[in-house]
Amino acid sequence: MTPTPAPRTPIKLHRNVALIRTEDPLVIEELMARKPLARLIAGRLSETVLLVRPEDEAALLEELRRMGHAPRVVR
Repeated sequence: MTPTPAPRTPIKLHRNVALIRTEDPLVIEELMARKPLARLIAGRLSETVLLVRPEDEAALLEELRRMGHAPRVVR
């Protein structure tokens, strides 16, 4: 008997995006609930990771700071 190959997992490649990761999923929910911020979000990868277009990264980081968060940028 030949082994059955494992099913393939689809992979989606994202280019030219920034990732915003939080420790608390509630922060993501709060960001997505704010209409001005929701338009800056290009997508959601998980309950704690958002995709943001590079041109919107600074605006989103500034809003996080206004909300009292201390975002750390890793490049």
